[in-house]
Amino acid sequence: TGDMIERWLSSRSPLVMGLGTGRTLRAAIEHLPHIDCAQHRIVSLTGNIAPDGSTAHYNVLFTIADKVSATTYPMPMPVISASPEERAALIGQKTLETARGLAQRTDVRFIGVGTIADPAPLALDGFISTEDQDRLIAKGAVGELIGWVFDERGNLIEDSVNARVSSAPMGADPKEPTIACAFGPDKVAAIRAAIRGRLVNGLITDEDTAVALTET
Repeated sequence: TGDMIERWLSSRSPLVMGLGTGRTLRAAIEHLPHIDCAQHRIVSLTGNIAPDGSTAHYNVLFTIADKVSATTYPMPMPVISASPEERAALIGQKTLETARGLAQRTDVRFIGVGTIADPAPLALDGFISTEDQDRLIAKGAVGELIGWVFDERGNLIEDSVNARVSSAPMGADPKEPTIACAFGPDKVAAIRAAIRGRLVNGLITDEDTAVALTET
């Protein structure tokens, strides 16, 4: 993951890179060398604030800001707001216009893949309740990308949680390279669903996970 991010940032042509969040992505970015790439812009695709107002633990934008000379654009709001009304109010902030505009016209995206199976990272990090998690699982949810929860076919779940997600929009067949960075047996169902639903068009993983993904 780190090598591919470094290759993109080494491009001389200006680009907009979108970053999600997650343990795998953050670990890769922590090992990046310093890169002089002031011609680029890097934007967070999701909120950088935890439910208690602190910095989200597995946020990656602030980590990469120490590694590159590119201008970075955070999303100073929760991954999942407390209500649709709060989401609308936060998204409407004037200071978010540039970041949200950039997030919708990225040249490449790197995002983590989360599972909804108990315990879901979104629940562990306090973004959703255990009741939310149980309800989502009952509706067939298997994974999430930057907060957007989807089923085994890669379709977004109709639920109040998705109505509160503050992240950049996710849809099938993204026009830009949208690269999932994830591995491990607990992630196989979520990764497979994201690929099946064409929510991502690239994957960085390990050999064991790749083999598991080819199995029915």
